Amino acid sequence: MDISDLDIADSVLDLIGGTPMVRLARLGVDLPCPVVIKLETTNPGGSIKDRPALAMIDAAERDGLLEPGGTIIEPTSGNTGVGLAIVANQRGYRCVFVMTDKVSPEKVSLLRAYGAEVVVCPGAVLPDDPLSYYSTAKRLMEETPGAFQPNQYHNPTNPQSHYETTGPEIWAQTDGRITHFVAGAGTGGTVSGVGRYLKEQNPNVTIVVGDPEGSVYSGGSGRPYLVEGVGEDFWPGTYHPDMVDMTIPVSDAESFAMAHQVTQKEGLLIGGSGGTAIAAALQVAQGLTSENLVVALVPDSGRGYLSKVFDEGWMATMGFHHAKGTVIADLLASRSDDIPELIYVNPENTVREAARIMRKYGVSQIAVATGEMPLSAAEVTGSVSELWLMTQTYQSDQVLDTPIDDVVQEPLPTIGVGEPIDRAAELLEHAPALLVIDGGRPCTILSRTDLLSFLSPGAGERN
Repeated sequence: MDISDLDIADSVLDLIGGTPMVRLARLGVDLPCPVVIKLETTNPGGSIKDRPALAMIDAAERDGLLEPGGTIIEPTSGNTGVGLAIVANQRGYRCVFVMTDKVSPEKVSLLRAYGAEVVVCPGAVLPDDPLSYYSTAKRLMEETPGAFQPNQYHNPTNPQSHYETTGPEIWAQTDGRITHFVAGAGTGGTVSGVGRYLKEQNPNVTIVVGDPEGSVYSGGSGRPYLVEGVGEDFWPGTYHPDMVDMTIPVSDAESFAMAHQVTQKEGLLIGGSGGTAIAAALQVAQGLTSENLVVALVPDSGRGYLSKVFDEGWMATMGFHHAKGTVIADLLASRSDDIPELIYVNPENTVREAARIMRKYGVSQIAVATGEMPLSAAEVTGSVSELWLMTQTYQSDQVLDTPIDDVVQEPLPTIGVGEPIDRAAELLEHAPALLVIDGGRPCTILSRTDLLSFLSPGAGERN
């Protein structure tokens, strides 16, 4: 049967782009101007990354960089991988994707569902570390014959795809009335490509980046934050700062809270990065007039974050939810000592240094973490106790000058700052101390003695 005259796509690739817009009818009701979102969740892979994925493979085939039977290797937080996997399935390529352990389990499972191979690397390492996902991808490229890396962070086809598709769609859908465009920046391809197109149509269009606090785009070092898919710890070649007029830092707490609000009030299940963009867009809109039109881009769905952003247990443990009644924060507020909030050592510090720090502050438990404060929960890699160090040094005094990483213990169990006191009592039945998390960041160590002192003032001393 000939169906060429019917409204039916020939391939899943023909469904990429042409995404809808919807007004934020409830969250934006009291704002002076309309705020609408460009909903990229309707792409076949569920995110905006389908656009550059298709464009980068098209360009690689055209330039002879990817030949039949080749292998696509890419470091990706998940969405670009899905887009690449969809295109690869249609064209007979093998896919290997490298990602950090910060990425939600759903994204790993999703990539594997498309037949891709996934290599998970530690996220709490520097980009030039051999274990980083950038370094791992580079090594795999060298080891794999016929491999092609799209290199979304430096491939000019990435922003070009948004210049050719996303930007024109937004201009047409708003009939050229858009005055502000707000989006997150990961590779920076979206804001760079869309920004260039919109400014060519109207130089007065304002391009705004909603950015996780701590990302380099908003003046940070690239850490620590939990929102996935946006923000960076380096400057990608696909990010064109001359296209950006304003950058608004948004905390993890604001991003996640906004994702929940949009999902519950607007009926649109979005992820944390979409929450970042919409939080920034609402902030921008507050200072505008009825003559303005703000467009915020939502890059993906919340379906990939059900075990994190939309999981009550995870949100509570990360310190984003506060229970009713007496919580861990109340205990912390009652402490009157002058000890630093979080006492920790780096893996390369010696056992001798760790022991000295414990003696200095009179504590029996400290964390082991990479980097400097403020830390992310993922950067806490272990713990050491006074009793454990005594045991190690008793066996051999040479241990004193070895790195703490050689004798490190498992990380302490975690508890959110807003969780109830009885939760701490429950966990401390099986652990000597707990790592307290506030807004996704470790803030202190809570010992059994701390809990006893709070419940029975005067009953004990710290640690």
